[in-house]
Amino acid sequence: MNTKHVLVTIPVEESHVKQLQDAAPQWEFRFRGGDNLIYAPRERAVQCPPLSQEDVDWANVLLGNVPPAMLSGSPALEWVQTGSAGVGDYIKPGVLAPDALLTNATGAYGLAIAEHMLGMLLMLLKKLELYRDAQRTGAWQSQGAVKAVYGSTVLVLGMGDIGGEFGRRCKALGAKVIGVRRSPRPCPDYADEVHLLADLDQLLPQADVVAVTLPGTEATRGLMDRERLAKMKEGAVLLNVGRGFIVDTEALCDALESGRLAGAGLDVTDPEPLPAGHRLWNIPTAVVTPHVSGHYHLRETHQRIVNIFAENLRRFQAGEPLRNQVDFATGYRRLP
Repeated sequence: MNTKHVLVTIPVEESHVKQLQDAAPQWEFRFRGGDNLIYAPRERAVQCPPLSQEDVDWANVLLGNVPPAMLSGSPALEWVQTGSAGVGDYIKPGVLAPDALLTNATGAYGLAIAEHMLGMLLMLLKKLELYRDAQRTGAWQSQGAVKAVYGSTVLVLGMGDIGGEFGRRCKALGAKVIGVRRSPRPCPDYADEVHLLADLDQLLPQADVVAVTLPGTEATRGLMDRERLAKMKEGAVLLNVGRGFIVDTEALCDALESGRLAGAGLDVTDPEPLPAGHRLWNIPTAVVTPHVSGHYHLRETHQRIVNIFAENLRRFQAGEPLRNQVDFATGYRRLP
């Protein structure tokens, strides 16, 4: 195989540089990822020049999430490996050449995001968000009855890496786990039942917790609209770490303010970023984080992204199928 040009646009440590270069020792690399590792001091990161259009035009292979406009009209680009699980911006017509490959970082984020979800869920079930608010005013008072994961029914929308890791944790804590996926597959060991998305309306009234881990596609846009939120069990909790536009924000605010839903844990919102004056900020039973459950806040997540890319570099050179190849028609990872 001829020498390829590899452009890496995520922050890297020296160990990451070596790992990637060792995976393709005959290829040329450029590192343009900046120094924002988040989990470590800036001096741990390799100091890189800023990304330019010339870098993108030079590349045959790219790791990272560069602005889609920079990719348009780059005929040399053969393969893009995103640093994210979601790829919505890159499957739009004209962003990548018709014969270009697209792979995502499925498998990197399950640990970090599932634990973030579990943290939000426990906070809401135990009313810790209300106690935190009371702490600010020095109010020593009970916030009433609480709930447990044990014995609850958890409905997980999306059974990929993130949904699977969350489901496993809930199962370990004694919950009944019902999974929902878009295509028929065997029931995994952490789930009690598996259904297709077409069954969602019948499943929502059964669930004490509804966890949305679906990717952002046109098929999932508005999935949890006002009508479906109304079908959720009274006193249920909604979690969303997929994309903000999957959930009708105004309808969710109404359900929380009325008390029909007990709480919501949201790492994504619509709109995003959530404006400072939005009423969602002031709902006591909403726990909102600014899309930080993934990214590079946990070093293990970052290392897993590098591992996926290094493995795919080896596969690309060997002419083997790439891990996590994306279907442009659906925006989902192709199943083996």
